[in-house]
Amino acid sequence: MSSPDKPILKVAPCDHAAAKYAVENWHYSGYLPSFKRMMIGAWEDERYIGCVIFSLGAAPQAHRPYQIEKTEICELTRVALSKHRTPVSRIVAVALRFLKTKSPGLRLVVSYADPEQGHAGTIYQAGGWVYTGPTSACEQFERTDTGERVHTKTIKTGRRGYATELKNKGLIRSVKVWKHKYLMPLDKAMKRKIEPLRKPYPKRAGSSSVEHSDSIGGVGGSIPTPALQNTVTTP
Repeated sequence: MSSPDKPILKVAPCDHAAAKYAVENWHYSGYLPSFKRMMIGAWEDERYIGCVIFSLGAAPQAHRPYQIEKTEICELTRVALSKHRTPVSRIVAVALRFLKTKSPGLRLVVSYADPEQGHAGTIYQAGGWVYTGPTSACEQFERTDTGERVHTKTIKTGRRGYATELKNKGLIRSVKVWKHKYLMPLDKAMKRKIEPLRKPYPKRAGSSSVEHSDSIGGVGGSIPTPALQNTVTTP
């Protein structure tokens, strides 16, 4: 039986429509990753509150630093949640447990926290993830008048005429972008391998910044979902 302070949490696969709705409404990116992915929904007392998404990620060589195969690593790419009472770190932990059960060949999960969004990775810190420091800065481009990001390939290859026009007018500037990197090992051998990489957790800049906030979004339950198999339920 649930209580107002401790609802029954259910974690199970969700369909594309439910994941898409959660990301578009409750995640700052606003879009669903196109990579091959595992979409794991979360419910509190049968009310849909969002999803956690694991995927192959955008870095094809992500496995190399850890001497493992491509099939042994994935990325936590989205945590898209509406209002809820369960700590985000717990939802992620249960989703990881489900992922490990359904993908026994996986050994490592990587995730990133974006300081541009005021994120330092507090949900990963609460879950005991290994922080390995900031990523190397990469070059991106944005409009000087609106701040809109313009894809690097668009700038360098001259695709889309407006990008060339903006360059000629001096309305495009180069910015350096980096993120905080976290690792979660899924077996003891991998844990021993990455533990020496651990660095002190970074602090969040500014007390007003809320990471994967409980206050973002609506009341949940907006997408009806059918009865699910292979469900993990925790009180």
